[in-house]
Amino acid sequence: METLLASLQKDFPDFTFTSGETFCWSPHNKQVIYAASPASNIGTWSLLHELGHGLLDHQSYETDLELLLLEVEAWTKARELAVKYKIEIDDDHIEDCMDTYRDWLDARSTCPECTHNGLQISSRQYSCYNCRMRWQVTSSRFSRPYRLTKVEDKKEKSPKLLAQTTFL
Repeated sequence: METLLASLQKDFPDFTFTSGETFCWSPHNKQVIYAASPASNIGTWSLLHELGHGLLDHQSYETDLELLLLEVEAWTKARELAVKYKIEIDDDHIEDCMDTYRDWLDARSTCPECTHNGLQISSRQYSCYNCRMRWQVTSSRFSRPYRLTKVEDKKEKSPKLLAQTTFL
């Protein structure tokens, strides 16, 4: 990975590459953060993926589906970069990574009352079309705390609080 990193730093001087605890893209300071680990294919692929976010100028997202689409775009860009640097990214690895986002999205959108999938109605709120339950989710991609509310009557302005649960 060190050879690739040196090439990327030379080829993309507008970005800062910084060793850290995990792989991520920081749009505020145009920084690609990578986990310093022994040479591994996964580390190389993750580095290209995070650079993909940067090259696509990914700044933020409003909905959970938009985040999923940004991840697809970043992997597409990582594949393009891989060709340039003569690296082969395992398609199964990409699908495994995407599965974590799809599972996260499914968990967030599953109605806690009737287990149907609901619709996201704001950045942190879902609504079930089946039982009319509404729930709030955290902004975190790594946990799923939410507040449950059930709209009993369309005219009700302030739904009753039913419970608060946290899923990790």
